[in-house]
Amino acid sequence: MEYLGIDLSCAVGSLRRGQFPEKDCLLPLISKLLGYAIVAASTTVKLPQILKILKHQSVRGLSMISFELEVVGYTIALAYCLNKGLPFSAYGELLFLLIQALVLVAIIYYYSRPVHTITWIRALLYCAVAPTVLAGQIDPLLFEALYASQHAIFLFARIPQIWQNFSNKSTGELSFITSFMNFGGSMVRVFTTIQENAPGSVLLGYVIGVATNFTILSQIILYQKPLVEKEKKTK
Repeated sequence: MEYLGIDLSCAVGSLRRGQFPEKDCLLPLISKLLGYAIVAASTTVKLPQILKILKHQSVRGLSMISFELEVVGYTIALAYCLNKGLPFSAYGELLFLLIQALVLVAIIYYYSRPVHTITWIRALLYCAVAPTVLAGQIDPLLFEALYASQHAIFLFARIPQIWQNFSNKSTGELSFITSFMNFGGSMVRVFTTIQENAPGSVLLGYVIGVATNFTILSQIILYQKPLVEKEKKTK
């Protein structure tokens, strides 16, 4: 009994016998269900951030390079998972995150006008290279090296934003909901990656994601308090 790659025979068989499914039977099932739940949630994870920018018509406090590097990281991660033939439940959210990240970068460009020439060069370079990477039409050793660098890319994608938040003592237009969903998604992915027996390099990427997303989420909570106090004083 299998639906969407989820084997239900073990759990259903145990329940029919009036028994609670054993750990070896239950954990893979939970992992698959959580995997698809993450994929479903990922379709809207960046929507709160997009809507917040559009509502305020501002990208105040947002680091452009951070969002650009995030697009590069998602592209490499998606290409690697596709190349390794991992089940869709193990990486499906990367497709939706990449699409939303591209939309987000386009919006940031729009509200950051005039955009510098170097920014357009970076964008054109991405458009030229990304299709080749996603198609897996590169040397296998280079692919592994590229994926290994993807962890550094995601780390450095967060550092400029974390530093900017710290320097400004404000998170500007960063969305709490999007940051919370990013953190929660990374936590769940650590569990599902272990259950799916994915390569250790994939697990490392999600662990880094947990740490950096938690830092940004903490900054949003920390730096919102002084703003609330200031508003009370002005009333």
